[in-house]
Amino acid sequence: MSILVTGAAGFIGFHTIRRLLGRGEDVVGIDNLNDYYPVQLKLDRLGELRDIGTGSFTFVRADFTDPDALQQSLRGHEVRRIVHRGAQAGVRYSLQNPHAYAMSNVVGHLNILQYARHVGAEHLVYASSSSVYGGNERLPFCVEDRTDHPVSLYAATKKADELFSESYAHLFRLPQTGLRFFTVYGPWGRPDMAPWLFTKAVLEGRPIDVNGEGHMRRDFTYVDDIVHGILAALDRPPADDGAGKPGGSKSPHAVYNLGNNKSVELGHFIATIETACGRRALRNLKPMQQGDVRDTYADISDARRDLDYCPGTSIEEGIPAFVAWFRDYHGYGEGQASHGIGPMPPRRAGSSMARQAQA
Repeated sequence: MSILVTGAAGFIGFHTIRRLLGRGEDVVGIDNLNDYYPVQLKLDRLGELRDIGTGSFTFVRADFTDPDALQQSLRGHEVRRIVHRGAQAGVRYSLQNPHAYAMSNVVGHLNILQYARHVGAEHLVYASSSSVYGGNERLPFCVEDRTDHPVSLYAATKKADELFSESYAHLFRLPQTGLRFFTVYGPWGRPDMAPWLFTKAVLEGRPIDVNGEGHMRRDFTYVDDIVHGILAALDRPPADDGAGKPGGSKSPHAVYNLGNNKSVELGHFIATIETACGRRALRNLKPMQQGDVRDTYADISDARRDLDYCPGTSIEEGIPAFVAWFRDYHGYGEGQASHGIGPMPPRRAGSSMARQAQA
């Protein structure tokens, strides 16, 4: 029996699979390897998954927005649990290409629900987002807060996912856990996110755009802490006992915040990157951007109680770890500037394996 992980070549999906393999699980990973950001980075993540732990990993290139392709790609695999990480990410890109979000995040989520229902999955853990809280001014964000006023299309799709999941838990008694992630960062992260963009610009001596004039606050959460929460949730399906669950459901459906339980001002976050890089940032202060929220801050009391979730990585620890990985991945050392990312440089015993796996 296997654990299915969607978005296997993505940032959090990759780290989740690595931890599952480390504890001896058999994992089937699917990903369509789209070009939202450089595919080589995704291939390199897959290459890193060779020879980890005592488990086994099978990668299948598939698009879960196509229900027939999803079924065909998983034929022959006995899936008992699912971690649904695949999605179209990014708040601002949702303003440019809303149809991609509707297909991947809404239709794709529905397809995974249908698949889980028909194979009789024991538990489906899916990714939601702190963005569902919209412009909520009550801090910290609690899962009981209203989430029906999204300020981005991305957030609207994630709220839709939670509603679809609630209906499937009620109608078909499908055990599910939704996880609202708060600004995840760390090694192997995404090139469109602030830690990557800021680190690259600082090392190259280019200015960075600082939205909200640096006064925005984010609950930055290190990826290892997030994966701990994902696996803890996976191992604890909500009971179908009629009792109320975090998020308000009386069906077997719980919703948790996974954050660091600390809200850090963007200016301080940038200063931490400066220290790790050994260079000062050239800051271009800008107003709030459309779709952004000013502050995020996770109340993790439910996750701490039910999942034994206890994040322990501060940005003073996590950012140097990310910067060290960034320097190593791009092949330049301390004090040496990058000359642009461009095509990802070959590193990589694992890349050939990843290319074979997708065929």
